[in-house]
Amino acid sequence: MAKTIEGIKLPSRLVRPRVELKGIPVSPGIVIGRAYLVDRRKVKPPEQIIEPEQVEGEISRFHAAIEESRDQLLAVKKHYEANNVGDYGYLVDVNLLMLKDNMLVKETERIIKDELHSADWALWQVIGKIKELFGGIDDEYFSDRQNDIDHLGERILRNLVGLRVKMIKDISEDVIVVAHDLSPMDTAQMDVKMVKGFVTDLGGRTSHTAILARALGIPATVGLEHVTDVVTGGDQMILDGISGTIIINPTGEEVTLYRERDKQYKEFLKELDSYSGLPARTLDGVNIKVCANVELIEEIKTIKRYGAEGIGLYRTEFLYLNRDELPTEEEHYETYLKFAEAVAPERLTIRTLDLGGDKVAHSVPLEEEANPALGLRSIRLCLKEPEIFKTQLRGILRAGVKKNIRVMFPMVSGVWELNQALALLEEAKAELRERGDIFNDDMDVGVMIEVPSAALMADKICEKVDFLSIGTNDLIQYALAIDRVNEHVAYLYEPLHPAVLRLIKISADAARSAGIPIAVCGEMAGDELYTLILLGLGIEELSMHSVSIPKIKRVLSLASMEEAREISAEVLKMATATEVHDFVEDHLKQKFPGLLDPLQ
Repeated sequence: MAKTIEGIKLPSRLVRPRVELKGIPVSPGIVIGRAYLVDRRKVKPPEQIIEPEQVEGEISRFHAAIEESRDQLLAVKKHYEANNVGDYGYLVDVNLLMLKDNMLVKETERIIKDELHSADWALWQVIGKIKELFGGIDDEYFSDRQNDIDHLGERILRNLVGLRVKMIKDISEDVIVVAHDLSPMDTAQMDVKMVKGFVTDLGGRTSHTAILARALGIPATVGLEHVTDVVTGGDQMILDGISGTIIINPTGEEVTLYRERDKQYKEFLKELDSYSGLPARTLDGVNIKVCANVELIEEIKTIKRYGAEGIGLYRTEFLYLNRDELPTEEEHYETYLKFAEAVAPERLTIRTLDLGGDKVAHSVPLEEEANPALGLRSIRLCLKEPEIFKTQLRGILRAGVKKNIRVMFPMVSGVWELNQALALLEEAKAELRERGDIFNDDMDVGVMIEVPSAALMADKICEKVDFLSIGTNDLIQYALAIDRVNEHVAYLYEPLHPAVLRLIKISADAARSAGIPIAVCGEMAGDELYTLILLGLGIEELSMHSVSIPKIKRVLSLASMEEAREISAEVLKMATATEVHDFVEDHLKQKFPGLLDPLQ
């Protein structure tokens, strides 16, 4: 009922202001619902000095919080299994493994003992140090890995200080979850019947939380920076996970508009889903191999659902993270064998260790560098640490008896590095022969073209390998001399820069002349805007995040190779990325209305 103040009639509920924000769309879909605020803000304990006689008590309190966290994680895993989301139990396993991390435990104990700080302050300091190892990395995947340790540290801290949080699995009404940040386990616990979508202040496209949202089909937008400051529980919201737009307290007209857009999008999804089971083939009958990029075996089920024709990039770095000891040859062998069996009869392409410089792991001996992006990383690290490299190679070769495995070396800058890597591969084979082990002596070997010098020397590289795969993310960065995570120059990161396109063309021409296949496995592979250009330049295989596969198959089915070649021939004449972008976008919009924006 309306109230009055000094004769002024007020509405029964004050009108909340309309706010529109733009974030990073990580899981597509359109939902309208009420906001449900979840407290996931970080705990920052006060700096507290303790007396020497309090040290043992603080260490005991720290270990009790570790054990409580372990019990909570096991309970979460049981919840997954009971609710048919057991596929995501690996997230718990990763966190359980991190609980044993030597730096996490030993360094916290050291600060308590040596610096006489409270357990919560010591832990908070250590979490910050570990996050620094991953933060500022010029690679979106590794940059997002700091979120994993951040979420675990927050869990332990809350147990230390006695704070409890709302359990997302207990939500019993249709809502859009609003949080400062969400852990992957928060996401996996969501009841998709109740949680329509979620938005967060933090997050990125490659975080485990984003990957899970896509796998579960929950619309999500992250990286909104301050959405929790402007939303009140119960506010009506529109979440557009396609564009990354959210509208808080929308107008009636906007609600009507987005309901219609939601209907259109669902109809589009039905059409798009039909492409998952179809071959990737152009209008004139040319087959293009469309594969998936993965890091965890739990993703295999998803990539098959979307119609991947194998794995074009398996990132092996996960084996080295969150541990103090290097993975053994047996661990490598068993992991790769499981992958090969799971993806069979399709092919598994294993990228050898791509750490070093700005990508760090406690188990790998590394030094700080002034310019890590140009330092000891990837194949350079492997050549400096041949025993680490050969251990991985022996595991790959042994798993290769399945015959659907091939191996590729990242960040090769020229023939000399390639020769060194091939020599170590032969050493690994010789060691296996001497031991009498069974292995694949005729495994296909490839190189990733990620450095301009490698593209320019592609003809010579092709004489020594069985395939090429272009990592466009790094190739763009090195060709244009920019730091993608530097906000002052990030605008220069242009996939359609003519110099980048020419490097791709040089590589593709070299592969064709040598009679070997060439793929693209960077972000360009999964974007419809680039598909026809890449085909026209000579790319024969595309490897991407699995959710992009149906839309890329759709693009392929609508155009011919002749059209793709005509487009690429035109763009190679252009001088700027803007010219290329406008030309391609205009062509696609005119020829295929709705291709780039299914809701237009």
